[in-house]
Amino acid sequence: MNPEDDPAFEISHEDHELQQLEHEFVEAFSNYAAYIHRCMELKGFWPQNREFKELLLLLHTEISEAAEGLRHGNKPSEHIPEYSAMEEEMADLVIRVMDMGVGKYLSLAQAIVDKMRFNQTREHKHGKEF
Repeated sequence: MNPEDDPAFEISHEDHELQQLEHEFVEAFSNYAAYIHRCMELKGFWPQNREFKELLLLLHTEISEAAEGLRHGNKPSEHIPEYSAMEEEMADLVIRVMDMGVGKYLSLAQAIVDKMRFNQTREHKHGKEF
Protein backbone atom coordinates (compact mmCIF):
# COMPACT_ATOMS: atom_id res chain seq x y z
CA MET A 1 0.00 0.00 0.00
CA ASN A 2 1.24 3.49 -0.82
CA PRO A 3 1.42 5.78 2.22
CA GLU A 4 -0.87 8.25 0.44
CA ASP A 5 -3.54 5.51 0.18
CA ASP A 6 -3.58 5.05 3.96
CA PRO A 7 -6.44 7.10 5.43
CA ALA A 8 -4.33 7.70 8.56
CA PHE A 9 -1.57 9.26 6.44
CA GLU A 10 -2.24 12.91 6.06
CA ILE A 11 0.11 15.82 6.28
CA SER A 12 -1.47 19.22 6.55
CA HIS A 13 0.54 22.39 6.27
CA GLU A 14 -1.98 23.99 8.58
CA ASP A 15 -0.77 21.60 11.28
CA HIS A 16 0.90 23.69 13.99
CA GLU A 17 3.50 21.00 14.73
CA LEU A 18 4.55 20.83 11.06
CA GLN A 19 4.76 24.61 10.83
CA GLN A 20 6.94 24.66 13.95
CA LEU A 21 9.16 21.91 12.52
CA GLU A 22 9.52 23.81 9.24
CA HIS A 23 10.40 27.02 11.07
CA GLU A 24 12.99 25.26 13.24
CA PHE A 25 14.46 23.51 10.19
CA VAL A 26 14.84 26.77 8.24
CA GLU A 27 16.46 28.49 11.22
CA ALA A 28 18.83 25.64 12.09
CA PHE A 29 19.75 24.88 8.47
CA SER A 30 20.41 28.55 7.72
CA ASN A 31 22.50 29.06 10.85
CA TYR A 32 24.59 25.96 10.25
CA ALA A 33 25.01 26.84 6.57
CA ALA A 34 26.35 30.25 7.60
CA TYR A 35 28.82 28.51 9.95
CA ILE A 36 29.92 26.13 7.17
CA HIS A 37 30.36 29.00 4.73
CA ARG A 38 32.47 30.97 7.19
CA CYS A 39 34.71 27.91 7.75
CA MET A 40 35.08 27.50 3.98
CA GLU A 41 35.99 31.18 3.61
CA LEU A 42 38.64 30.85 6.31
CA LYS A 43 40.08 27.79 4.52
CA GLY A 44 40.44 29.81 1.31
CA PHE A 45 37.63 28.25 -0.72
CA TRP A 46 35.96 31.56 -1.56
CA PRO A 47 38.02 33.78 -3.81
CA GLN A 48 36.30 36.97 -4.95
CA ASN A 49 34.07 35.58 -7.72
CA ARG A 50 33.34 31.88 -7.50
CA GLU A 51 31.32 30.75 -10.50
CA PHE A 52 28.19 28.59 -10.33
CA LYS A 53 29.60 26.11 -12.87
CA GLU A 54 32.62 25.40 -10.64
CA LEU A 55 30.40 24.93 -7.60
CA LEU A 56 28.04 22.62 -9.50
CA LEU A 57 30.95 20.52 -10.77
CA LEU A 58 32.16 20.14 -7.19
CA LEU A 59 28.72 18.82 -6.22
CA HIS A 60 28.97 16.30 -9.04
CA THR A 61 32.42 15.30 -7.78
CA GLU A 62 31.04 14.44 -4.35
CA ILE A 63 28.32 12.25 -5.89
CA SER A 64 30.96 10.50 -8.01
CA GLU A 65 33.11 9.94 -4.93
CA ALA A 66 30.10 8.40 -3.14
CA ALA A 67 29.60 6.05 -6.11
CA GLU A 68 33.31 5.15 -6.04
CA GLY A 69 32.98 4.35 -2.35
CA LEU A 70 30.20 1.90 -3.19
CA ARG A 71 32.23 0.44 -6.06
CA HIS A 72 34.98 -0.37 -3.59
CA GLY A 73 32.76 -2.03 -1.00
CA ASN A 74 31.63 1.04 0.96
CA LYS A 75 34.37 0.54 3.52
CA PRO A 76 34.77 2.79 6.54
CA SER A 77 35.80 6.31 5.71
CA GLU A 78 39.51 7.07 5.97
CA HIS A 79 38.76 10.41 7.67
CA ILE A 80 35.78 9.54 9.88
CA PRO A 81 35.91 5.74 10.25
CA GLU A 82 32.67 5.53 12.24
CA TYR A 83 30.95 6.27 8.91
CA SER A 84 31.06 4.52 5.56
CA ALA A 85 32.75 6.05 2.52
CA MET A 86 29.34 6.80 1.02
CA GLU A 87 28.13 8.51 4.19
CA GLU A 88 31.22 10.70 4.24
CA GLU A 89 30.85 11.71 0.60
CA MET A 90 27.13 12.39 0.94
CA ALA A 91 27.96 14.57 3.96
CA ASP A 92 30.50 16.40 1.78
CA LEU A 93 27.77 16.91 -0.82
CA VAL A 94 25.38 18.47 1.71
CA ILE A 95 28.20 20.62 3.14
CA ARG A 96 29.01 21.90 -0.35
CA VAL A 97 25.31 22.59 -1.07
CA MET A 98 24.93 24.52 2.17
CA ASP A 99 28.16 26.45 1.55
CA MET A 100 27.12 27.30 -2.01
CA GLY A 101 23.70 28.44 -0.81
CA VAL A 102 25.19 31.02 1.52
CA GLY A 103 27.96 32.03 -0.87
CA LYS A 104 25.54 32.62 -3.73
CA TYR A 105 22.69 34.09 -1.63
CA LEU A 106 20.25 31.23 -2.23
CA SER A 107 17.29 30.64 0.10
CA LEU A 108 17.83 26.88 0.19
CA ALA A 109 16.25 26.10 3.56
CA GLN A 110 12.95 27.78 2.70
CA ALA A 111 13.10 26.38 -0.84
CA ILE A 112 13.38 22.87 0.65
CA VAL A 113 10.31 23.45 2.80
CA ASP A 114 8.32 24.93 -0.07
CA LYS A 115 9.38 22.19 -2.50
CA MET A 116 8.29 19.51 0.00
CA ARG A 117 4.93 21.25 0.31
CA PHE A 118 4.58 21.12 -3.48
CA ASN A 119 5.79 17.51 -3.70
CA GLN A 120 3.09 16.45 -1.24
CA THR A 121 0.47 17.55 -3.76
CA ARG A 122 1.91 15.35 -6.50
CA GLU A 123 0.77 11.87 -7.43
CA HIS A 124 2.55 8.66 -6.44
CA LYS A 125 6.16 8.74 -7.75
CA HIS A 126 5.12 11.97 -9.43
CA GLY A 127 3.48 9.86 -12.14
CA LYS A 128 6.76 8.26 -13.22
CA GLU A 129 8.24 4.77 -13.14
CA PHE A 130 11.20 5.76 -10.94
